[in-house]
Amino acid sequence: MTGLNLNRAEFIRSAAAPKQFLRSSLPKVAFAGRSNVGKSSVINRLVNRRQFAKVGATPGKTIHVNYFDIDGKLWLVDLPGYGFAKVSQEERDRWAKLMESFFAEDGTFDAGVLIVDARHKPTADDVRMAEYFKRSGRAFVVLANKLDKLKKSEIDPAMALIRETLRLTEGTELIPFSAEKGDGREDLLGWLLRLL
Repeated sequence: MTGLNLNRAEFIRSAAAPKQFLRSSLPKVAFAGRSNVGKSSVINRLVNRRQFAKVGATPGKTIHVNYFDIDGKLWLVDLPGYGFAKVSQEERDRWAKLMESFFAEDGTFDAGVLIVDARHKPTADDVRMAEYFKRSGRAFVVLANKLDKLKKSEIDPAMALIRETLRLTEGTELIPFSAEKGDGREDLLGWLLRLL
């Protein structure tokens, strides 16, 4: 199996408009999630670097589509967080248009990672994002982040609720994950390696 040198990870560019979306023959993996779900922390944990993807004190910091080159073999595509409360309607509309273009255009991504909060039932926005991924016909995985905040006895019921709410097929992997502690990192890495 081809390995990935996660030390060779670098930010390449931000796209604020569809014409700036990256076109590349390498696999492009889109990371999506609510603005306060810890998406940047998940990415930082994956590459084992604290400040690799910026972690904002205020949700909704990722307002562009950000591209990271991982070892010259894979693109990690960080999508703007959704479900943010403290931004103007105009900003929300701009982000919504950007996302619609991203999912509608061919060649923008090859697989997806949807990050949800393990502690809560997925929101209507989470369900909508899962539908985007399903309709795209591309492989995607769901990460249930903030696992460290659950008691052991709460994990199985929480995973069942996520699977049921997002209407995941048996073939769609659901990975319990903790950006804080690193649980699930190896499972995510294994999934990414299968795309190469």
